[in-house]
Amino acid sequence: MNDLDWNDLRLFCHVVREGTLSGAAVRTGISAPTLGRAMRALETRLGRALFARHRTGYRLLPDGQALYDRVRGMEASARAIKDWREGAHALPIVSAAMGNWMSVFLGGRLNAVWTPEDRFRLCFKTSEQPVDLERREADIAIARDRPETGNVVALRLGPCAYAPYAARAFDQTRNSAWVALAREVAQTPAERWTDADPARWITVWANARGILYDLTVGGAGRAVLPCYLGDSDPDLVRAGSAIPEIEESLWLIAHADERHRSEVRAMIDRLRAFFRERDGLLSGALGN
Repeated sequence: MNDLDWNDLRLFCHVVREGTLSGAAVRTGISAPTLGRAMRALETRLGRALFARHRTGYRLLPDGQALYDRVRGMEASARAIKDWREGAHALPIVSAAMGNWMSVFLGGRLNAVWTPEDRFRLCFKTSEQPVDLERREADIAIARDRPETGNVVALRLGPCAYAPYAARAFDQTRNSAWVALAREVAQTPAERWTDADPARWITVWANARGILYDLTVGGAGRAVLPCYLGDSDPDLVRAGSAIPEIEESLWLIAHADERHRSEVRAMIDRLRAFFRERDGLLSGALGN
C-alpha cells in the first residue's frame, strides 16, 4: 500500500466511468494496454480483485465498488485543495446546465439566486443535450428528463406547461402566421407541435430556440413557448390555451457527492425556493 498514489486511483476512476479501456484511453491520453496493466498492478498492490473483465468492458466487483465509493470523496477533496492553492481570489465555481429557454428566464432573474457578493462564482452551461453529472460536466442541471441511473439526486420542481404566444402588437384576428423551430433542430413534442399540423401556416423558421423567442417578441408570428417564459414577458400575450399533451416535468438534478459542497448546496436550496415561488409560471396557471 505504500506505493499507492493518487494517479493510480485517478486512472481507476476513468476506467470505472468509461467502462472500457479504450474509452478511458480517450479520456486520459494513455494507451489501453498501459491502462490494463495499471489496473492489474493496482489489484496486486491492494490484494483485491476490483473488476470483472468481459469482452464488452469492465464491470466493478464488490471490492471495486467499495474503493470507487471512497475515491469519489477523495476527488472532491482534491478539487477543494486545488481551489485553495490557486489563492483566495480564485473562488470556487458552481456550474449549472440548462436549456436555452431556461437560461434566458433564469439569467434575467439571476439576483434571486446569486449576487456578486456570493463567495463562489457561477458558470451557466447552456445546452439542449443532457450533461453527464457523473463525469462532472456540471455540478447541477435543470432538465426535463429524470436520470434513470447514475450517482445523482433528482428533485422535481413541478410541471412545465407550454402554450402559444404572440407579440402584444401582433394582430391575431387578421394574421395566422406561425414561427417554428426547424425540423432538424426540434427535439421534443413541444418543439414539434407547431409543425405537426399542416393547417398551421409557418412563415418563419428558426434554427435556434433563442432566435425563435426573439422572432416571436418581434412580431413574426405565433410560437409555442414554455409558459414560465411567455407569461413573464410583458411584450407577449397568450395566443391560445396551454397544450396539455406537450406538458413536461422539470427536474433539478445534482451529483450526489457534489451536492454536499456548501456552494452547491446553497444553489440547490435557492433554486428550489425560486421555482417554488413561481410554480404558477411553471404550470401555466398564471396565464389562464
